[in-house]
Amino acid sequence: MDQTANIPTGIDPVCGMSVKITDTSRKHDHQGTTYHFCGEKCRTRFKADPYFYLSGNAKKRGKLAVKGVLYTCPMDPEVVQYTPGTCPKCGMALEPMTPSTAPSPELADFTRRMGISAALSVPLVVLAMGPMLGLSLPMAWHPYLNYAQAALASPVVLWAALPFFQRARDSLLNRSPNMWTLIGLGVAAAYLYSLLATFAPWVFPPAYQGAMGVETYFEASSVIITLVFLGQVLELRARARTGDAIRALMDLAPATAFRVQPDGTFEVPLENIIAGDLLRVRAGDKVPVDGDVVEGASSVDESLLTGEALPVEKTLGAALTGGTLNGSGTLVMRATRVGAATVLAQIIDMVAAARRSRAPIQALADRVAAWFVPTVVGVALAAFAGWMIFGPTPGFLYAMAAAVSVLIIACPCALGLATPISITTAAGRGASVGVLIKDAAALEALAKVDTLVIDKTGTLTLGRPEVSDVVDLGAGSADAVLTLAAALEQGASHPLAKAILAAAGDKGLTLPAVTAFESLAGQGVVAHHGATRLGLGNAALLATLGVTLSPQAADQAQTLRAMGKTVMFLTQDTTLSGLIAAADPIKPNTAQALAKLHAQGITIVMATGDAQATAQAVAQSLGLTQINAGLLPEGKADLVTQLRAQGHVVAMAGDGVNDAPALAVADVGIAMGPGSDVAVESACITLLGGDLIGIARAVTLSRATMRNIRQNLLFAFGYNAVCIPIAAGLLYPVTGLVLSPMIAAAAMSLSSVSVITNALRLRALKL
Repeated sequence: MDQTANIPTGIDPVCGMSVKITDTSRKHDHQGTTYHFCGEKCRTRFKADPYFYLSGNAKKRGKLAVKGVLYTCPMDPEVVQYTPGTCPKCGMALEPMTPSTAPSPELADFTRRMGISAALSVPLVVLAMGPMLGLSLPMAWHPYLNYAQAALASPVVLWAALPFFQRARDSLLNRSPNMWTLIGLGVAAAYLYSLLATFAPWVFPPAYQGAMGVETYFEASSVIITLVFLGQVLELRARARTGDAIRALMDLAPATAFRVQPDGTFEVPLENIIAGDLLRVRAGDKVPVDGDVVEGASSVDESLLTGEALPVEKTLGAALTGGTLNGSGTLVMRATRVGAATVLAQIIDMVAAARRSRAPIQALADRVAAWFVPTVVGVALAAFAGWMIFGPTPGFLYAMAAAVSVLIIACPCALGLATPISITTAAGRGASVGVLIKDAAALEALAKVDTLVIDKTGTLTLGRPEVSDVVDLGAGSADAVLTLAAALEQGASHPLAKAILAAAGDKGLTLPAVTAFESLAGQGVVAHHGATRLGLGNAALLATLGVTLSPQAADQAQTLRAMGKTVMFLTQDTTLSGLIAAADPIKPNTAQALAKLHAQGITIVMATGDAQATAQAVAQSLGLTQINAGLLPEGKADLVTQLRAQGHVVAMAGDGVNDAPALAVADVGIAMGPGSDVAVESACITLLGGDLIGIARAVTLSRATMRNIRQNLLFAFGYNAVCIPIAAGLLYPVTGLVLSPMIAAAAMSLSSVSVITNALRLRALKL
């Protein structure tokens, strides 16, 4: 009989597994009920937030597929895998696609190997170079020195350097020769030659025999490995710093949130928050997720996301962004977007994607790198042959030193890192001031921009217009005009629609129902109220609906436009019933931003769907001379296309759905952060601050980045152009100088570090 048949069972509230209830089973008491768990992990998660599992929220969230961390290569971003390792093309350590706060396992491993290599290399150098260092070694030691050196060098070469040789092997198997190919060949040649000289010295001619036997390169191979480790450790640390901006963004989100539950407010893990939860945000706390204020008022510091220093007032209905900092008031918010859907998560994804993208200028380095390693091997063989034929006696020793030095000093890694390391740093620097770069190509293109096409509403202006005038032309009263206009705009989300709805709400007007609502892009909206067709929009809508504009109404509209106001016409069937004018204030720092853009040599062109008179009034106050008004969405796109056809490099900045076509055809599309999702998707660069100062910052960043990349490429090309011939022995006939393989290793290691250090200067760029 089965003895376990009568053991009672329960259901784990976390994972849903069936659990046998025994005296030793894991359990937890909550509000008078005992719950049983399959393991300690489930019990810990339940204790942290019982409500999440008992309320059904866990099931609402669903069992999301757990995706592993993806790793990619900073030099070859097409290489992507779910496990850490090395790149099969260049041999570099793969990095997580989204940087984490966890320490790099490779950095820890290489640091340990470097320490052991250095500890063995110091006595090895003393033994090998004692006489040169003024140290007199006992004659009785001389026959055994090579054996002692072999004993010290072998752990370094055969154990510590094993990752290097594995990468060299992989490079040959993958037919992608790289830096590790050169290092592997150089170190292996020096070490194997030294072993032969130590354990089979009789194979060498008498000319190679010295007082201590045949000269060896154990110290060179060991010190080379130590120096390469030093370079790798410095490089890994520097590369980690390029992800500091993303880690800073990740740290903006708090680990917990205060959920408002029926039985009180409780601090729970952030990952347990779902859309619809009510959350309390205390004074001084970070906003946990995106949502809307449902209770309270406060000022919120959004500078860490937008770069703007002034806090933003938040009252009932205001939108909150996760990661921003609450001021002195207490808020209750309703979560609307959580997890990967939050603005902060999308920012992190965008910056991480920009780090992995490749700029067109990288193509030059790629073409050179493809031929670099075979060329270096050819130079090493030529140097070896040259020293054997023309070098002094013993020629083989000089030839070996020259060939190893050439192999070691060449550094394709510096060449490959020149562009991506600068892009990585720039993407992080931009994110810190609210400039989000979608890809490296956009950053490179922005540096060449000479013309900026800008929308008016929401870009030059605040995008929060207010109704200033309501004129009755046959509806019966001004309130009747406003009532019908607001009824039409109930289904719209444009800033002008919000202004009309707000004005109707302030007057307490009751809005009638409308049917067959339709939005006509660039013109306005139409709908039916009973048997009457209503319309609200600009002059283009009047033409579409066949409505005649009387001279009196035209004069009234022109007068309002001359004051910088946007005029909308209300129609009933084919009759004009009224006018509504709205004023949209210019953003406080627009004039300052335009002055900076002009100073950067950029021509500003206004493109708006508004009337000519309204656009002229705004342009005149800002000192703009190139104005294109009354444009439909396709008209804005045509304008950008025409400017590009004239040879200009064009950036387009806008925030609405009607700007999306122009953003897509521009060399660089710039979305103003508070705008529509369509605009953001169509753009290459997004400005979270939502003003033109961000464009000036982006231009400054792009030009500094391209300058930095050119410096890196010049250094990488120049370094190899100078060092490889010297390593081959070019200066020997003139100066008698022969480059030691150890010096070559030090130079090689420092080359990559120098390129990274130069790129990191972008972190301090003043924007």
